[in-house]
Amino acid sequence: MSLGGGKYSGQGFSLRGEKGRYVLPPIFRKAVKDSSEGRILCLAKHERWNCLVGFGLSRRLELEAQLDREERIAIDRDRDFDRDLRAMQLFGFAEIPFDDSGRFVMPEHLAGLGKLDEDIYFQGAGSFFTLWNPEQLYDQGEGWEGAQAACRALAAEAAAKAKAKSKGGAK
Repeated sequence: MSLGGGKYSGQGFSLRGEKGRYVLPPIFRKAVKDSSEGRILCLAKHERWNCLVGFGLSRRLELEAQLDREERIAIDRDRDFDRDLRAMQLFGFAEIPFDDSGRFVMPEHLAGLGKLDEDIYFQGAGSFFTLWNPEQLYDQGEGWEGAQAACRALAAEAAAKAKAKSKGGAK
């Protein structure tokens, strides 16, 4: 297991497929597999945004260091710090298996927390990536233009591929 966790950059898109499954884009799939020593995707609600965060299991080491760092800062600033509550927030992620093709089932409670519906846009963010309902992403303010443009382009591409596939299957 790598100590630094996966490094996630780039974008991806997934339509909800058969049996309610989504596909973890290849650009993220390898990094998650490498950082999880297998096919385990960790998902949690983002602290501030209406989306989910995804990462591999090796990020647990980073989260432990973050917990220690936040406690030290609170002590240095003479502030209260509820280590147990913060640990529950940081380590309350779900471990979701995915197959070799990247297919996984989104638990309903996470879909609700992330306001996810039919489609998911994936955006790399370094030690994690975000999973967005495109409409939630489009509602973000200034500074989100690049992600919004990428989402629109990838959504159009995915819709065109799905349309072509359905036409091919109808023959």
